[in-house]
Amino acid sequence: MRILILGAGKMGTFFCDLLSFDHEVAVLEKDHKRMRFIYNALRMKSTEEIPNFNPDMVINCVTLNYTIEAFKTVRPHIKDNCIISDIASVKTNLQEFYSKCGLPYVSTHPMFGPTFANLANLEKENTIIISEGDHLGRIFFKDLYGKLKLNIFDYTFEQHDRVVAYSLGIPFASTLVFAATMVHQDAPGTTFKRHIKIARGLLSEDDYLLTEILFNPYMSKQIDCIQEKLTLLKAIIDKKDSVGMKDYLKDVRKKIE
Repeated sequence: MRILILGAGKMGTFFCDLLSFDHEVAVLEKDHKRMRFIYNALRMKSTEEIPNFNPDMVINCVTLNYTIEAFKTVRPHIKDNCIISDIASVKTNLQEFYSKCGLPYVSTHPMFGPTFANLANLEKENTIIISEGDHLGRIFFKDLYGKLKLNIFDYTFEQHDRVVAYSLGIPFASTLVFAATMVHQDAPGTTFKRHIKIARGLLSEDDYLLTEILFNPYMSKQIDCIQEKLTLLKAIIDKKDSVGMKDYLKDVRKKIE
């Protein structure tokens, strides 16, 4: 299969490395310097080179806020049966775009990122494949993710957004609150240092990505849940309620088992 990858960032180069020995791969990137480490793949500098390559699939790995724009840019240069795909962690507006684009599509979300995951060993990581879309495209990604031994989950666009609001939104919001209340520590403990590492990793992500995940329409209810649990914990602490604290910790341990 001839596969065109849009974007030579961390995930773009990851997919290039992953696919280039079994498929004919090309990478299109505006910043040509980012392609200097691309190996065993065709490097494209402009969309004018796309027709000669004639891709069977396009994998969009550009920054989230340019995902749809990137699709629109390459659309005039690809054939009508070319499968377009994204790996975006936020699917806002993508479902509507796909329904009107007139191309077969497949949408997936690798639930791991280059900031925290070990891309060389993904056996315990998860990925989502959106159940709407092209059958052959979904089969392709199921086979690809299966070879990486990822746990694969099939969700609709709506189910995906609900899952992301919980699995990404709550950790993101909790980490941001921790970082927002942080003061300098001359002798931080191990737990504090671990939280700082997570916070720094999170804040190294693109602001647009963080904003879109937190603006997920299902996120507000998750924030309400955090506030509810914080209010309960504060009341227990204010009253120095040992029994209440024991019950609180028991409930938390039960949830994480």
